[in-house]
Amino acid sequence: MPRKSVKSSTGSASRSSSKRPAPQKTPTRQSKRVKATPIKSSYFEVDSEDDKKKSASPPPSDKEGDYGAERMDQPSESDDEDDAVSSDEDARPKKKTARGRPAKQSAIPDRTKQVEEQDLWRPGAKLPSDTQVIIKKPKAREAGDTPYENDTIHPNTLLFLKDLAANNDRKWFKMHDPDYRASLQDFTSFLESLTLKVVEADETIPELPVKDIIMRIYRDIRFSKDKTPYKTAFAAAWSRTGRKGPYAAYYLHIQPKQSFVGGGLWCPSTEPLGRLRRDIDRKPYKIKRVLADAGIRKEFFGGIPDDEKKAVHAFTSQAENASTALKSKPKGYESDHKDIELLRLRSFTIGKTLSDDEVVGAKGLERVAQLMKCMVPFITYLNSVVMPDEESSGSDEEEGEGDDNSGDE
Repeated sequence: MPRKSVKSSTGSASRSSSKRPAPQKTPTRQSKRVKATPIKSSYFEVDSEDDKKKSASPPPSDKEGDYGAERMDQPSESDDEDDAVSSDEDARPKKKTARGRPAKQSAIPDRTKQVEEQDLWRPGAKLPSDTQVIIKKPKAREAGDTPYENDTIHPNTLLFLKDLAANNDRKWFKMHDPDYRASLQDFTSFLESLTLKVVEADETIPELPVKDIIMRIYRDIRFSKDKTPYKTAFAAAWSRTGRKGPYAAYYLHIQPKQSFVGGGLWCPSTEPLGRLRRDIDRKPYKIKRVLADAGIRKEFFGGIPDDEKKAVHAFTSQAENASTALKSKPKGYESDHKDIELLRLRSFTIGKTLSDDEVVGAKGLERVAQLMKCMVPFITYLNSVVMPDEESSGSDEEEGEGDDNSGDE
């Protein structure tokens, strides 16, 4: 017969007994690996019996007496420091790896340290969440010995435009916003005073608010190869409809070493350009008489003598006029026309460049107003042809009916 299994018999006996015997404690067995591990291991805190005996015995001494007792009773300063360090390390929770060993402490810099300013503005810089960034609020440039006045251009305005030309980007502009605000306010107050002078010289110009005559400093870069975001000058224009519209205008441009006062029509559309050419063809004496005006010859043509031919040549040689003029004859006119030099023009402007000394200071307002006053006959002539008043429009339309030579080759 097969022999019964010992396991099954044991199980049946235990079930039949009414009381289960108390479990016997399994004697702890010391792992051989512990003995093989060095006593000074940094991974285990197990002390052997030999180490305990050595720690309980006094340190060896060459001399007999109380020297050993002193070493035992009075711990040295170095022992205190070691105990303090060890207590701090024990109190601090230790990170353990997957095997249960304490992780080695890497040299991680303190995240609460002060961040350098150059790292703060570095593109893509990542700062800790608890980092406090303190940025000094920029202030406008000091006025110095020259106070700001409503009827003058302050030197700081030209200084700001000079700095803007050297740092034409949005980040710099934002950091120097107080300087821009101060310069814009200085130019705005100057325009308010100058508007009164322009209205007094030309009665057809209405007294418009500054927002209708001042040019924006922001450039339109949508269709331009030059992607600089800001203009490097302040500018304004006065006409019957402000800075925009079909009328000829007075123009002021403030820029370091390139300030400019001028007026006229720059590249008008086909219809007003055709009217100007038709008037030059039929009544050339009108524009020639205006160009020979004493004030225009003195201020804009370099003081040339009273000669219509020289005045016409000086007018067509103006930079804005010469750069946009046709190289050949306009459509509908002969190349040997006696006034072909005027008929080739596509811009009708006059202007004068001013130095910084002429613009800045108490004399700037009077100087600019004087130049605009000299342009009144020229602006009046252009408006009488391009946008004639109702009183004189009837005779001009009848005279020029059916003759439209506005096309260009």
